[in-house]
Amino acid sequence: MVIKQVKSWFVARANAARWRGIADWADTRNGLFKQIRDGRGFVIELPKTSVGPLRVEWGPSQRSYISGSELRLRCELKLSPELQMMVLARDLMEQLETTVFEAYTDTLKTRVDTDTPEEMRWLVMFPKPGPIASKLVRSRFGAVGVNKDLTAAWIDGDLSTALAQASQDLLPQGRPFVMLTMRGNAYLRTAMEVPDLDEIQSFVKLMEAAAREARQVNNRLSETGAWQTTSSIAWQSQPPEDEPTSPPPPSDPA
Repeated sequence: MVIKQVKSWFVARANAARWRGIADWADTRNGLFKQIRDGRGFVIELPKTSVGPLRVEWGPSQRSYISGSELRLRCELKLSPELQMMVLARDLMEQLETTVFEAYTDTLKTRVDTDTPEEMRWLVMFPKPGPIASKLVRSRFGAVGVNKDLTAAWIDGDLSTALAQASQDLLPQGRPFVMLTMRGNAYLRTAMEVPDLDEIQSFVKLMEAAAREARQVNNRLSETGAWQTTSSIAWQSQPPEDEPTSPPPPSDPA
């Protein structure tokens, strides 16, 4: 027990030095930086951003389609809980669609398990919007949502410009990336083997763009009221990921 505690102390000390630049950046934004208990990751709470309280997590992946470590963002927006939209890397979308199809057609299963992450279940549940306006964004990203018109409005605004820019360097082909809105919040998840301050800052900016557009869509929803959906009540969202955890087991919001 003592040896384990000493080892954890040395890991924490080493990480404090390694992540000092990230901690200093959080401090400049009036944020709180802390390592998770096992020293294998960290959490940053940013209570005041341009769009609302933002949580940044880096640590062991909670998704099977991301190996190693990942970056997770959660922005509290107080959107309608019915506003469920998702944009993800197109190559990841195709990979997950294949996985979901195989699980859905497995003779040993009659449906996809409710333990399956939202980003996989939504590919079965929700429609895709019409063609994304930007040819570049359309070639690199896919989207689904509970209402295809609202999803299209979210993607084709300023978020489209932000995604197009990110596709040039921040999100190269092959890098898993998911961003979605649910439970009133916006979530982002991507592979990040080593925490990099420049990339974290860029993903925060991308999240802020997505959050602003989501608020615009939410305002439109407030004006028109709720819509009918075809999703089954059996497909309920998982509990929120309020605390960073270390695998196993791999597990929004994103």
